[in-house]
Amino acid sequence: MAALVRGAEDDDPLGSLLALSRLRREVERREAVAVRRARTAGVPWVAIAAMLGVSKQAVHRKYGGRFGRA
Repeated sequence: MAALVRGAEDDDPLGSLLALSRLRREVERREAVAVRRARTAGVPWVAIAAMLGVSKQAVHRKYGGRFGRA
């Protein structure tokens, strides 16, 4: 991930955009893993939403169908 962050600061605008796109996908993947781990541990949707800075409805809409209930 550090390489992607460095790539995002590239002087080449296309290289920077490519790195940012890959970085965004990696962050999304890691967020999904963290949400799944939290739900498996019994963390309620409202607490997960608070940590992500979104509403309970938004986080449940994004991840609820994937992970369901713990």
